[in-house]
Amino acid sequence: MCGLGMGEMLIILLIVVIIFGATRLPQLGKALGETVKNFKKGAAEAKAAMEEKPESIEVQKPKKLEGEKKPDDSDDKA
Repeated sequence: MCGLGMGEMLIILLIVVIIFGATRLPQLGKALGETVKNFKKGAAEAKAAMEEKPESIEVQKPKKLEGEKKPDDSDDKA
């Protein structure tokens, strides 16, 4: 596992216990597990949304404003 042996893993575990305390380790483990679970769920939902193809795409033309006029060529002939 990442080039770590059993001795290195025990040292890391000992440091974590010293920093957080033995009573908080179950809470940290639970929080980490829920975080990973939610991340995997979100990744699966995003993948499903990207694979989903829209049935039809409707293109709407812009509406004309009430006071809008058509371009007039008489302004260019001055």
